[in-house]
Amino acid sequence: MRWLSAAAALAFVAAGITLAWWLRSGTGPADGPIIFISIDTLRADHLPAYGYTRVRTPAIDALAGDGVLFERAYAHSPQTLPSHASILSGRLPFETGVRDNVGFTIRPDLPMLPELLRARGYATGGFVSSFVLRRETGIDRGFDVFDSHMPEAAPDRPIGQIERRGEQTLEGAERWMERLASPKFFLFFHIYEPHKPYAPPGRFSSFAPYDGEIAWADEIVGQLIAWLKTRNLYDAATIVFFSDHGEGLGDHGEEEHGLFLYDETIRVPLVIKRPRASRAGQRLKTPVQHIDLVPTVLDWVASPRPAGLRGRSLRTLIGQGTGDPGESGFYAEALYGRYHYGWSDLYALTDSRFRFIKAPRAELYDLERDPGEKQNVATLRVRTALAMRAALDRLLSGAPIDKPTAVSKDDLARLQALGYVGTQVEVAPVAGETLPDPKDQIGVLESHKRAVELASRREYDQSIALLKTILANNPKMKDLWLQLGVLQVRAGRLPDALDTFKRLVDVDPRDGKSLESVAAVLYQMGRLDDAAAHARTALTILAGSDGPSRIPAYEVLVKVALAKGDLAAARQEAALAQQADPALPLPTYVEALIRYNQGRYAEALPLFQDVIRRLDAHTITIQDVYYYTGDTLGRLGEARAAAEAFTMETRLSPENIRAHGGLAMLYRADGQAAQADAAIAQMLRAVPTSDGYAMAIRLLSIFGERGRATALRRDAVARFGESAVSQAERRVLPGDTSGRKPGA
Repeated sequence: MRWLSAAAALAFVAAGITLAWWLRSGTGPADGPIIFISIDTLRADHLPAYGYTRVRTPAIDALAGDGVLFERAYAHSPQTLPSHASILSGRLPFETGVRDNVGFTIRPDLPMLPELLRARGYATGGFVSSFVLRRETGIDRGFDVFDSHMPEAAPDRPIGQIERRGEQTLEGAERWMERLASPKFFLFFHIYEPHKPYAPPGRFSSFAPYDGEIAWADEIVGQLIAWLKTRNLYDAATIVFFSDHGEGLGDHGEEEHGLFLYDETIRVPLVIKRPRASRAGQRLKTPVQHIDLVPTVLDWVASPRPAGLRGRSLRTLIGQGTGDPGESGFYAEALYGRYHYGWSDLYALTDSRFRFIKAPRAELYDLERDPGEKQNVATLRVRTALAMRAALDRLLSGAPIDKPTAVSKDDLARLQALGYVGTQVEVAPVAGETLPDPKDQIGVLESHKRAVELASRREYDQSIALLKTILANNPKMKDLWLQLGVLQVRAGRLPDALDTFKRLVDVDPRDGKSLESVAAVLYQMGRLDDAAAHARTALTILAGSDGPSRIPAYEVLVKVALAKGDLAAARQEAALAQQADPALPLPTYVEALIRYNQGRYAEALPLFQDVIRRLDAHTITIQDVYYYTGDTLGRLGEARAAAEAFTMETRLSPENIRAHGGLAMLYRADGQAAQADAAIAQMLRAVPTSDGYAMAIRLLSIFGERGRATALRRDAVARFGESAVSQAERRVLPGDTSGRKPGA
């Protein structure tokens, strides 16, 4: 694809003197593509371009050879959404209003880089690989096209693990660029490799898992660059390659990121390739920061600079190779520990030599002599520490921590009517330095990680016990209460889960999501009226939240109405849910369920299939939709399609014993006894609970294998006790493999 005519090319030649100066200076306007490549969670010191030798990254190496590499570039947050909000706005996190990955949106009054470039005639496209960067956060503002479509995921999957492969994101970006009529465009391209969990393809198995994901990311970057070259776009392009933050990898006790502000998480790679490889191969030691990128790009395109930007244009630095690192230092903040664990928030200021971290026990590191930040010299260099602390305080003056909105008097009255707190609990006091120092909580963090690991292996009893131990000494850790409740649900301990979620409401009555969890458990326990009351209270508290956050409450109300046979109420609640989230086809799903429950399977099937088709634009699936589709297909004699639907349900919701049971029944009916046994074994691995065993026992009984069923029941009683097994068997209804009434 070529945009330059022969006449235009001759005009460029005629302007040889001006063009030659531009190429030498590297400071001219960029009329070709401007491309931001963001590699999530990439440490600078794990790239060969920065001296690392344990991985190969030929594409990034080549890009660095064609561009300018910044040896000391800094992020402002060790989290994905706050960091990208700063990158695309040129503002610090306390200015964007985004302080955490969850529960924050970018201030609507801030001009974003895509908006400013669009005003200069650029087409703008954003293609991201993580649910954290979904358009509802405001990160999409100013893009003509913003693709944040993720693969379907189970409703209980952590948002930080909802991602799509970088190759798929690249396909979307390439399709968009292919349709453009001009090379004057801005592409924001984000991939989630090497974010945890590290699972690189086998071809990278010779590297450590994290490094293998880096090699995978490099391969994707190479594919993008190759595409640009085949379209004759690479040479004229300005490419800005960076990461949003790094990864702890245990250097200061933190394996991942979000908690601390040391070099491993806030020092990031930065390479800028200018048109025609101006300044190729240059390496700059002058420190720079993420908020410098917006002023730099605006300088290149001769765009007016919005008032209040703290960053500086790197145009002169790139052109001359030297520059002032700035007197104010580079700011970073970490509030994850405060919002999720109840620990102190952290703030850092980094200059050309020192890093000061404001914490309950202040830290000062001499990066020149101690690049690993092992020796805290705050008590040895008191004047430096005090000066940097004062500079931080001035910067943060008038910028308090964004707190959750207060519970209204009406909402508080509703909570009291449901038996909850009489006063509001203050989760995040203003004086952060009075809270526990994250440095002292590494043991807790490691125990939490251990609990998560145990849960991933379905070792629920051990994980639950460990979480309870942590919470006994840290009762305000909201995330852990939530995880404990989820695990108790998976383990079939519904009364325990109910108590846990109620405790979470006591910890923070502002959090309507906790009430949604209570409502869901009450529904599973058959307490329909209580479930509906909690769901309605959740909706009042979440009234000012984004629509998708209210969907679980509506789903509970729909299920309650269907269980009561109130079809009009079910339809009404589904319609309200669709108003909250137009992309969610809940009304169609309800109509399908109504026909399914009435035995009108031929009418229900196209409705279920329509729901699945429309869910393609929605990341979080509707639980059970593939199960009901499979069961309907099976009843209509379409066994192969039914098996595919059941398999999809087990992939999205591994704990769905009905889908596992349906798959085993299909295999057995088709004479595939070995496959049926494998489906039962897979169910017991995915759901090693009394309910899972009860379903397996029921299936074996249906298959006429009484001896195996009796032996498995003895094993279950030894594991869970007679009472738990008997209750689970009552939940798995005689003659039905669903585990509960259809449509409920």
